[in-house]
Amino acid sequence: MAAIEVKVPDIGDFKDVPVIELLVKPGDAVKKDDSLVTLESDKATMEVPAPQAGTVKELRVKIGDRVSEGTAILLLEGSEAKAAPPSAPAPKAVPAPAPAAAAPGKPAASPAPAPSAPAAVAPAAAPLPAVDMHEGSVPAHASPGVRRFARELGVDLGRVKGSGPKSRILKEDIQGFVKQSLAGGGAGAPAAARGGLTDLGLPAWPKVDYAKFGPVEAKPLSRIQKISGPALARNWVMIPHVTQFDEADITELEAFRAKVNEENAKAGIKVTPLAFLIKAVVATLKKYPTLNSSLDGDNLVVKQYWNIGFAADTPNGLMVPVIKGADQKGVIEIAKETSELAAKAREGKLGPADMQGGTFSISSLGGIGGTAFTPIVNAPEVAILGVSKASMKPVWNGREFAPRLMMPLSLSYDHRVVDGALGARFTSHLAQVIADLRRSVL
Repeated sequence: MAAIEVKVPDIGDFKDVPVIELLVKPGDAVKKDDSLVTLESDKATMEVPAPQAGTVKELRVKIGDRVSEGTAILLLEGSEAKAAPPSAPAPKAVPAPAPAAAAPGKPAASPAPAPSAPAAVAPAAAPLPAVDMHEGSVPAHASPGVRRFARELGVDLGRVKGSGPKSRILKEDIQGFVKQSLAGGGAGAPAAARGGLTDLGLPAWPKVDYAKFGPVEAKPLSRIQKISGPALARNWVMIPHVTQFDEADITELEAFRAKVNEENAKAGIKVTPLAFLIKAVVATLKKYPTLNSSLDGDNLVVKQYWNIGFAADTPNGLMVPVIKGADQKGVIEIAKETSELAAKAREGKLGPADMQGGTFSISSLGGIGGTAFTPIVNAPEVAILGVSKASMKPVWNGREFAPRLMMPLSLSYDHRVVDGALGARFTSHLAQVIADLRRSVL
């Protein structure tokens, strides 16, 4: 395979511009327009993109080198590589604008990147502001690529110390910050805190000699708690939760469930409310597919399959087995599968495959009690339904108050994906389907 020499495109009047970041290394596979290196003049920051897809064969520059238009930066090898034609002119680098005043606690808005012109070597993207301001933090100097990397990890650049030229924050600084945060938390901090990003500007975890105040007993966390604790802490901190509360009239559903159980008593089949809930949830997810999705960078991955996880109570803590293809199964089949999976969970026999592939979760506490709660979204899902204990209430039917069995619903969702209106529509439709399951076939 032939290799082409990728050169610095036309960067206007700038000369001897320092290389402040290498975004690839030999052996890396890149796609067309992927950023290769970052350059910074006194007035602008720019990234040089790949002119085509291929594999980086050799780097011709290192951090600190000064380059100008036409300087070779690397060799790119591709299956369809051709001799590189002369670099086409690219728009001049745009000076980095001063960031707009940011609201407290929020970064200044970044301008949209300039569109690429059709050329053998695509022009550098318009630079982003070089300063990221957060309340209580210091100005952060980083390239667009590093900023993008920090956003993906949820890292506040204002809290990261840069090791590059002029205290520029490098990708390695972000990685080091995350590793330090993950290892943070004193000996008195809980495993959940030590397992997540702890550098949030909060006071250190209090260290207390509990025995000084009375008798104590130290109990080790269960294996499930040790595994799930850090993930729960991460999800709570990283996902902006909103919880929508509603109620569903299950008077008719409970009467139908009792009849189904009576008919199947000899077969030893017991249908729980959870089986009906799963069918109702699937029908509602099909109407509002955004809640059956996952965030992947700047994309929303909407799944065309419906695998519903449910929280199973075990002696060692909660586990979440998954009903695969719930849209293709009937209520009785789902009831049998949930019973079998719950039994495996209690016996500690669930395998990894039993808990993978979920698209939406249900946490039902109806058999225990409570009126409402705020379940934590099970990443990478974007929503979870909490169900509490049903109770008889007087409900106005247009003529009089009549006793109805009402079940509380608590839908927690990722506000980056689901807004309040969609969350309310989802629970409202779900309540209608639960009240009359005939709607699930519409």
